[in-house]
Amino acid sequence: MGLFSTLLGIFGFGIGSLLGLLVGFFLFIYSEPEEVKDPVVRPLHELDSCTLQGLLPEIPMWVKFSDYDRVDWLNKFLFDMWPYLDKAICSTIRSIAQPIFKEYIGKFHIEAIEFDKLSLGTMPPIIYGLKVYETNENELVMEPAFRWAGNPNIVLVLKLLSLRIMIQLVDLQVFAAPRVTLKPLVPTFPCFASIVVSLLEKPHVDFGIKILGGDIMSIPGLYRFVQENIKKQVASLYLWPQTLEIPVLDASVVAKKPVGILHVKVVRAMKLLKMDILGSSDPYVKLSLTEDRLPAKKTTVKMKKLNPEWNEKFKLLVKDPETQALELQLYDWDKVGRHDKLGMQLVPLKVLTPGLTKELVLDLVKNTNINDPQNKKRRGQIVVELAFVPFKSESSKLNGNEYGRSESGISRSSDSSESLGGAGLLSVLIQGAEDVEGQHHNNPFALLCFRGEEKKTKMVKKSRDPLWNEDFQFMLDEPPLQDKIYIEVMSKSRAIFRAKESLGYVEINLADVVHNGRINQKYHLIDSHNGRIHIELSWTKA
Repeated sequence: MGLFSTLLGIFGFGIGSLLGLLVGFFLFIYSEPEEVKDPVVRPLHELDSCTLQGLLPEIPMWVKFSDYDRVDWLNKFLFDMWPYLDKAICSTIRSIAQPIFKEYIGKFHIEAIEFDKLSLGTMPPIIYGLKVYETNENELVMEPAFRWAGNPNIVLVLKLLSLRIMIQLVDLQVFAAPRVTLKPLVPTFPCFASIVVSLLEKPHVDFGIKILGGDIMSIPGLYRFVQENIKKQVASLYLWPQTLEIPVLDASVVAKKPVGILHVKVVRAMKLLKMDILGSSDPYVKLSLTEDRLPAKKTTVKMKKLNPEWNEKFKLLVKDPETQALELQLYDWDKVGRHDKLGMQLVPLKVLTPGLTKELVLDLVKNTNINDPQNKKRRGQIVVELAFVPFKSESSKLNGNEYGRSESGISRSSDSSESLGGAGLLSVLIQGAEDVEGQHHNNPFALLCFRGEEKKTKMVKKSRDPLWNEDFQFMLDEPPLQDKIYIEVMSKSRAIFRAKESLGYVEINLADVVHNGRINQKYHLIDSHNGRIHIELSWTKA
């Protein structure tokens, strides 16, 4: 019976499976399908918060705010570069931490502090959105929103009383919204001089610390205490308006601006060489500063003099008193042909005490090569009076009695009229123009007129939004309180007819510049439909 029942069970299973397949096949073929309903599509703003959080547990910034840009390409770049960035960042951390660790060796019975393992892990930060600001300043402002839930392997070894204590950082999470400013923008790679970083809100930092294998952050109350102290310390250092500035380019590489005025008085010369047939010379002096491309200044020519007296005064703009030198060259004027050189001399500006006048009697030489035997020949002497007067720094203007900064960021003038007096430097930076359009051609350049002197920027061909970034400077004996500066945007063509065309102009009262110290603004061009010009003016008192 047992064998017979087993055979019947196998036979029944086979027959039943075959019949089930046949019935299912016929039902699938001959049954009528039900109508498939289209899925319900609803915009995100119609969903409630619970449904939205279920679909998008972490909504990126570019979804929540329209002014944030999606930067998937940047995240891909970070992912591909992360193995190399990890090594570079860890190497920098080691070099920075090493001198800090040395300060604690010998204290509190500490024998050594060193990294046993240092790696930021395999997961790079993720940027959820990027906002870029457009400002009138010479800078680039960005606000990235990033999160980093990494798997770093950071193990610090502390040798204390012959004990080897292992401290490990685990489960690091950082959520932050920094503001990154690249400034100033310069024409030297990487095209910015420094990186300024600040935090717009307190960051979220979460991590665990293991000492000798035990997680001390699990101690009740310690986790919250550590978290709050980290937020307070970071906020006190880097929360806006506090900033962290990281220099990128050396100050010597960045384009320098004037820091003071060199007052030069060419008094006289003595025992000059006889260059004429009649035993005399017609001397004059050329003055210039090294590392400066400005044309040299000249004294008048003293006819038939070997001991001429000039008593003429000049002013030269100084950009770096530590490296620049005053170059004096004496020439014998000739009516025909090249002027013969009588001698020269260099005076390093670092030998001058700022604010004090110094009289120098200089022996003339042929050139700056000290090994040249011709420099031993006596060529006479020249007497000059020099005084280096540095400009008053911007910080002294803002913090002292001269100028104070208002909440809107614009300086306001002092009540004392005496603080406005004195010599100074007027700087006019013509950055660019927008929406300028001519009737016949668009090859714009800017023409600047001030006190009868004209200066021009370069011409930008076929552009309605030209960028010039050219700086013009005027040394003045007194502040231009009653003066105006005239700037006109013009277009130039090679055609004979209608070669020049005005695209608009602007007149600016310089009294506001003197009182405020600096104005950076876009001005609407007169006689232009929509044209604007971006100008930065500054008055720096000596």
